[in-house]
Amino acid sequence: MDGFRGRTDTRSGRTLHIHAPEGDIAAWRNGNQRALERAHIGGGVFAVVLGSDRAMGPEKRDVTRLAGASGRRGMVCTPHGLASEAGAAALRDGGNALDAAVAAVATIAVVYPHMNGIGGDSFWLIYDAAHRRLAGLNAAGRSAAAVDPDWYRSRFAGSIAPRGGPAALTVPGTVAGWWSTHVYSRDTLGSTMRWSALLERAIANARDGFEVSGSQRRVTAQAAALFADGVGDQVRRTFWPLFHPDRLASGRFVQPELARTLMFVAEGGADEFYRGDLGKRIAAGAAALGSPLGAADFAEHRAEWVEPLRMPYRDGQAASLPPPTQGFAALAILGLLDGFDVRSLDDTEYVHVIVEATKVAFEDRDRYLADPDVVSVPVAKCLDADRLARRRQRISMTQAMPIEGPRVDGDTIAVVTADGDGNAVCVIQSLYHEFGAAVVAGDTGVLLQNRGCFFSLDPAHPNCLAPRKRTAHTLIPSMYLVGGRPRLVYGTMGGEGQPQTQAALVTRLVDRGLRPQAAVDAPRWLLGRTWGETTRALRLEDRFGADVIAALQARGHDARAVEAWSDLMGHAQVIELHDEGLRGGSDPRADGAAIGLG
Repeated sequence: MDGFRGRTDTRSGRTLHIHAPEGDIAAWRNGNQRALERAHIGGGVFAVVLGSDRAMGPEKRDVTRLAGASGRRGMVCTPHGLASEAGAAALRDGGNALDAAVAAVATIAVVYPHMNGIGGDSFWLIYDAAHRRLAGLNAAGRSAAAVDPDWYRSRFAGSIAPRGGPAALTVPGTVAGWWSTHVYSRDTLGSTMRWSALLERAIANARDGFEVSGSQRRVTAQAAALFADGVGDQVRRTFWPLFHPDRLASGRFVQPELARTLMFVAEGGADEFYRGDLGKRIAAGAAALGSPLGAADFAEHRAEWVEPLRMPYRDGQAASLPPPTQGFAALAILGLLDGFDVRSLDDTEYVHVIVEATKVAFEDRDRYLADPDVVSVPVAKCLDADRLARRRQRISMTQAMPIEGPRVDGDTIAVVTADGDGNAVCVIQSLYHEFGAAVVAGDTGVLLQNRGCFFSLDPAHPNCLAPRKRTAHTLIPSMYLVGGRPRLVYGTMGGEGQPQTQAALVTRLVDRGLRPQAAVDAPRWLLGRTWGETTRALRLEDRFGADVIAALQARGHDARAVEAWSDLMGHAQVIELHDEGLRGGSDPRADGAAIGLG
């Protein structure tokens, strides 16, 4: 099956399709659009269409800034072209969707360091077609056994500071997620892909370097406080040498220490990262910065298989992960929307009803979300159909409810993969804030996450800080199943925005008839605070138009326009599995690609 690339002619509005054979495909933009990382794609089908910066037009038009890819043998969608290429290479080499996902997230941990890394956490949702099994994988690390909540309360007023060693108080869990997925692929699905082969491209990109993405440049500029004169000594000593803005002007971005660390992981697997000499060096480097983590915390870490949550929606079921993720909030939004005729709504009504459903669902999330191993989280109550029906009655189609609750931040990546046998994966991987705790563990090149600063210092709160506890998480890999099999595999970055963007994707695909790329491209909104913002306003990409924003304001929303293609809205990835094969969509707000294999 031939792929194509093209662009929308800004004078005529026509989309020009240019056929491209297998080989080297350079993704490009023109005018004032952001540059896409050059990706060398071989042996597969790659489809990218790049359009103009004009408003996309009504949601139901299948006009896209990037063209979705299609294929029968496999599909990979990520927010960075090199990660998509790594996943596609695994498929071409005989791997399955799980292998592709591991290769893709290992690579993106290198080439998107502002959003994720091996010093962070990940959550996985995996469909095993041979056994018709849907499985969740929690690869989040627990807080250190030596954590002293009283010390944190005495040092930090109200909330844990997000930068520095004390913020790096949870074990990095993501490598355990890679390893557990690989073992499942090898032992249960019979994959012959070698573990070390899945990390080859990640190692090469760390060792040889890569062109810095547009997203990394933008986020670095936005995080100016990290590079100010008054920044702490730990950040200056360990973080600046790797990530200072001056490095972005020095050609290819090389991370030799991280390359060596990944080589140790390739040779020794997760045991080396958590229980070997490497794990001890990471723990020692963290402790030297004031982190409470120790070698024993690393040695005890394991990823855990969990039973996914499901919620009926239309003719299928939406599925996501249980606490400590906010998956039940994303499912509750859909459960509330199941009582509305979403397909018939105009743009104002459509945004309004999803925003109101979000407010209702977030009440339970903010009240209950915590580590279920420590605190009872009443998920069954929150997703009970009768209770949702009663709560649905609070939603008025003409008046907005007030919004309450804490801010939920998060800079994250989403990767989705599928193969021709019907296996599918969604994985979300994160450091929490941009650049995590902004400290690097010794000479390992491992940028440590600051997920632990999401713990509450209020001892009465369910998510209060305690030893050996997982904090509440925003990461929610998701799927939509029909007849027990995945129809849609979808995920996004964006903290507070993840459940909102997922609701937009599902309703646009299931109710409103868009294809994956059109659903990803369509203008989005964000209710609440994220990316360091202080406002709780309803932000909408200005492609919605002034009339929609004014109509929402008339309903009582604090609605405000933002740029046409805003990073605030997250970076979404979607694959649709249908009778004729696979369709994929990758977010043009990022630097990625959807790659399909014919």
